[in-house]
Amino acid sequence: MTRREQTVRFVSWLVGKHTQAEIDGTGTGRTFRRQTAWCWDLEPRLPPATRIHHAVLVDGIWIADWCLLIALSDTGRVLAWQWSGGESVAAWKALLEQVEAPGILVSDGGTGIPTALKMTWPETKHQRCLFHIQARITRHLTRTPRTDAGRALRGLVMGLSKIGEDDEDDAIAWQITLDQWWRTFGHLTKEKTRLRNGQLAFTHDRLRKAWSLIHGVVRNQTLFTYITYGNPRTTSPLEGGINSQIRDVLRRHRGLSEQHQKRAVEWFLVLHEMPLDEAIALVQPRTRQPAETDPETPEQISLYDTGLDADEGLWSRAGWAGRA
Repeated sequence: MTRREQTVRFVSWLVGKHTQAEIDGTGTGRTFRRQTAWCWDLEPRLPPATRIHHAVLVDGIWIADWCLLIALSDTGRVLAWQWSGGESVAAWKALLEQVEAPGILVSDGGTGIPTALKMTWPETKHQRCLFHIQARITRHLTRTPRTDAGRALRGLVMGLSKIGEDDEDDAIAWQITLDQWWRTFGHLTKEKTRLRNGQLAFTHDRLRKAWSLIHGVVRNQTLFTYITYGNPRTTSPLEGGINSQIRDVLRRHRGLSEQHQKRAVEWFLVLHEMPLDEAIALVQPRTRQPAETDPETPEQISLYDTGLDADEGLWSRAGWAGRA
């Protein structure tokens, strides 16, 4: 009962807004830290995600030197998470394997997602987040492009927000307009200029990158999936909801070590889905790795063995002993 009460106080402080001194009732919170120090070894967990959802949203957030990949259902439930060193194929595959294959996967343009999707959920359709597409186009062309081609392409991409789930005709008209842009300005994406070092480079490199991005999502049929299947078209519920709340938790606990930051985020994700009492029932203590050698344990010497030892005189001895 004492340990349970200490866990409740620890988690309440970790995901709440009160200081250690306020929870402890003292001026320093030293007693609170001493009594709850063992709670950092508790690993909160979510129950297995066995339900099949219509759509799953995935996104990554960097916490210290770790990338946290999160899977969220279209109803707003946290399904799973995965710590990794980056958005690699193996990391995304490890995340997707924790969740039953949905009908649609909504994601940004993170590297490794298409490959992991084909390996894990081959029948699942893919929707690229429109907000991230527009943000990347703006990054390439800026908010005020200087050329007519840049202004036309950015205006075309920003107009995607006006195409609703039932506007199939508008989506077709948009693709026709994109094709007309290519016929008018496409030659600019192929022009090259010779640099001072003698090498050739694309004259309109930013325009070329923007065109390659939007042309790729249209070619892969990951732009208007939401019109056919009625899935979310952005990852805003995840990035603007869960991720922003994670940043708030870490902002209130500035100064935590990397491992403690990870533990705080895990508790937040678990408590997003279940009450504290249920979360404590699923918690698992972290198993510590035993030391490789125990200095208090005497070395065991075998009387009979097949190994070779220099003390047996099997090798020539050098130094003072060799001259004796």
